[in-house]
Order: sequence, then C-alpha cells, then structure tokens
Amino acid sequence: MKKGIIIVIIIILLIIGLVFFFVNKSNNEEEGLVNNANAQESIEQNDISNISEEQGNTQEGDEENMALTEQNNENTKLKLNIDNHELTATLYDNSSVDALIEALSEGPITINMSDYANMEKVGSLGISLPQNNENINTEAGDLILYQGNSFVIYYSNNSWSLTRLGKIDNITGEELIEILGDGDVTVTLSID
Repeated sequence: MKKGIIIVIIIILLIIGLVFFFVNKSNNEEEGLVNNANAQESIEQNDISNISEEQGNTQEGDEENMALTEQNNENTKLKLNIDNHELTATLYDNSSVDALIEALSEGPITINMSDYANMEKVGSLGISLPQNNENINTEAGDLILYQGNSFVIYYSNNSWSLTRLGKIDNITGEELIEILGDGDVTVTLSID
C-alpha cells in the first residue's frame, strides 16, 4: 500500500514538473518574440543598416544581431585595455549598458579579473548596474554583466541566464585567449 501511494505521489510530481516546464517554455518563447519585434521596430525607426549577417546564422544568431545595435548609444564604443592591447566592443542597447556608459563618462573603470571554469574572466565592477537577464548561449568575445556587479569576458561557450553588455569587435577565440592569458588579468574599460 505504501509503495502504491509513493508511486502515485511521484507520478503527480512529474506531471506538475512537466506542466511547469512547458508553461515556462511557452512564456519565454512569447517574450522572445515580443523582444524580437521591438528590436526590429527600433532598428527600422532609427534606420540602422550596419547589422552584420553571416551565412548560416541560426534564428538565435539573428536575434543577437538585431539586439547588437547602437540605437540609443549612437556611436559609443567600449574600449578595453588589456596588457597593452586595446580592443573595442560594440554595445547592446539595454538599461545595463546605459548605466555602464554613464559610469564610464566619469572616468575609466579598472577591473581585476580572474579565470573561472576555463571559459571566462570575471571581476567586480565596483558598482551595481541594472540587470536584463535572459537565457543565452555565450561565445568568445561576449561581454556580460553577472549578478549586477561582475564584468565577464567570455572566451568559450556557456549557457546561462545573463545580461548582455556587448561583443568585442573583430577577434577570434584563440586571439582573445592569447590576450587574456593564463591566470589573473587587469582590464581597464573606457568609452570612445
């Protein structure tokens, strides 16, 4: 009798879990469609035509390209100085980036970054920024805000709920690994 009750409880919990999973998946897809439509409308309104498309982009890659614009930030580029290497990054359009640009307008921010999980360098910004988390797949060159106060440079892939800040321009994963090196690194952020 006890085994039967336990089995029934397990089955009910599995059904509840599946229902929760599909409801959340449906909500996330609807939110993504709304965000995608808003990004497309903003692009058309601002007549921005410099979104690059590569052959073979997935739908997710196309959404990333639409979000990767300079709509409200005009021609602002993020500069990253890493051990005498100066890199630039194209910024995303969100409230996190707006707050970062505002902080950088007061002067550069220097971040001591450490390696984490052989996929990223992470360090404290020393300030808190608003979060715009979404489930994403990172790739080399992605600049991410983690938990509102940590700046992350990805040099490998990861999937997590994170806030996109930008993407380093014209760099391969191998080049980025070489510049970041092993162990700790100091990165200075400024705006162009």
